[in-house]
Amino acid sequence: MSTHPRFMISAAHKSSGKTVVSVGLSAALRAAGDDLQTFKKGPDYIDPMWLSAASGRPCYNLDFNAMERDDIARFFCEKSRGLSLVEANKGLFDGVEPDGSDSNAALAKLLQLPVVLVIDTLGMSRGIAPLLMGYEAFDAEVNIAGVILNKVGGARHEGKLRRAVETYTDLPVLGAVWRNKDLEIGERHLGLTTPAETEARDAVVARIGAVVGDSVDLDLLRGLARTAPGLDASAPPGLMDKPGAGLRIGYARDAAFGFYYPDDLEAFERMGAELVPIDIIRDAALPAIDGLFIGGGFPEMRAAELSANASMRASVKAALEAGLPAYAECGGLMYLSEAICWGGECHDMVGFIPGRSVMHARPQGRGYVRYDCTEANPWGSAGREIRAHEFHYASLDGVPDGLTWARRITRGHGTDGERDAIVKANTVAGFIHLRNTSRVPWVRGFLEFVSRCKAGGAA
Repeated sequence: MSTHPRFMISAAHKSSGKTVVSVGLSAALRAAGDDLQTFKKGPDYIDPMWLSAASGRPCYNLDFNAMERDDIARFFCEKSRGLSLVEANKGLFDGVEPDGSDSNAALAKLLQLPVVLVIDTLGMSRGIAPLLMGYEAFDAEVNIAGVILNKVGGARHEGKLRRAVETYTDLPVLGAVWRNKDLEIGERHLGLTTPAETEARDAVVARIGAVVGDSVDLDLLRGLARTAPGLDASAPPGLMDKPGAGLRIGYARDAAFGFYYPDDLEAFERMGAELVPIDIIRDAALPAIDGLFIGGGFPEMRAAELSANASMRASVKAALEAGLPAYAECGGLMYLSEAICWGGECHDMVGFIPGRSVMHARPQGRGYVRYDCTEANPWGSAGREIRAHEFHYASLDGVPDGLTWARRITRGHGTDGERDAIVKANTVAGFIHLRNTSRVPWVRGFLEFVSRCKAGGAA
């Protein structure tokens, strides 16, 4: 039975400022000495990076698409600590399914999370009352427990908002965050910038934490979190075998590649593998490894530096051609292609995967995807439907006929709307991102494949 205090930060709609508020609360609570664990609802890499930087420990994703409901509850209980903050995505009642079964509200009910609504008050005064009244009435099973006024125009504006909330609702106002340039995190083509790209990251997080911490009653927030009831989610029996025992798995970890779910990396180690971080930009060559994982990121932003490291590009190509087992997702696929082209410039990449990665002004694939594994998938069950996600502005152009593909797309785009994941030698490279769960235990499959290759049982 988990009795950890917990709460959800949500909003009426996206772009309400809930990520900045969540980062600020995380930094402020950590600075105050709270034992804090953060979570993010849905498939996301960038917001969790900021939450991790603010909290000082990995942020974990909770995703109805990739995880079974029981798995979400068990995983949340396993990872929760003294105080848990769950940041929602989009609005409280938003989701893909029309019945709201995958919405933030559904997650709040599943985990019995008191909900704090961050309301973008720009251009709003008395109108905040019917908005909150409607949200409270829409689903009585959702515990909307408080509100944070955001983007407030000043003392007079704050006073009007507070009077409206206090007159027409019974919701406590936990704080009011005034409009402030110190709270701005740079925006760009793929959402919020990542902490690695922000100068003086720690100073930025501390500044946001100071502003939000001074604007919100943290004691009131802690008290609200303590009203969460006990949550019973027993852990399943652990698996004793170690398919990764004795294996060294290299993974790209640098300014170009950083899109990894922390629990996926933890799964590698839990299954016995040794993870070996590789700086693709600066290291001269691959280290001694048995398998390679190149996740997503922003290789287009570092294309010139990646291209300039010719010795690493040659090392990766030679290793893959010699049969090193490898898995590349999105940015990893782009790095393994012939070139990355963006803004009229093309930079040579590894050249192992045929075709050029071309950046576009609009996303080429975005959202949840489903696919069936083909017979060519070297570490997946043929015919089995897999749920995953994608978000890429790049397309792979100039792809020749006759390639081998591991995935048939049934929802989403993948590489060409019908297929994804090129199979070459012992490498699988595609645009889709996987999440290791009981539904999709891809880490185990990959490690078993690497082990077979090491034993000489694969091409």
